[in-house]
Parts: sequence; structure tokens; C-alpha cells
Amino acid sequence: MLDNLSTHTTPEVMAWLADNPHVRFHFTPKGSSWINQIETWFGIITRQSIRRGTFTSVKVLITQIRDYITHWNTTAKPFTWTTTADEILAKVRLVQTNIKKLVDNNAK
Repeated sequence: MLDNLSTHTTPEVMAWLADNPHVRFHFTPKGSSWINQIETWFGIITRQSIRRGTFTSVKVLITQIRDYITHWNTTAKPFTWTTTADEILAKVRLVQTNIKKLVDNNAK
């Protein structure tokens, strides 16, 4: 998945894609916050499959990740957002207040 950065659609990239028909780009909608979705996915796979694991080689790690993805895809369900916009904004305000306090305390 790619953002809509213009470097992903240059003539050179489009020519490469034409020569590699097995590769398809999927773009996030303009203005979407795609990075949060990616961070969520990496957090899940890290917590549920990688953290505290013992991997004797990169090949073993890759196999673990691929096996996890295969399992995930067989039981996948859409993410359900449970936090309202007001709750998110309240947390943002709290963080801003705490940062301001830290900055003010360090200025003394």
C-alpha cells in the first residue's frame, strides 16, 4: 500500500510496473491517515507473533511472519474504531497540556 506521493507514478515507475504485471500498487485515499493503519498492523504482528520469540535465522523469522499473516488472513475481521473524535481530541489536549508543563518546568 502506498500513499499518493507523485514519485510513485512517474513515467519510470509506470514503465517498471508495465514490465512487472504481477506487481500492483494500491493507493490510500488522498488525505487518509494511512500511517496509523500500518502502525496498528505492525503493533499487532509484533505483540502476537514476534515479541519474545526466538529466531535462529532470518529465514525462520520470515517463516514465522508469513505463517502469522496466513493465519490472520483466514480469520481476518475489519478493525472497529471504538474511540470517538471527542475522546481523541480530549487526549490530544491533555498531552498538549502535559508537554507545556514540562517545557515550562525545564525553562525554570
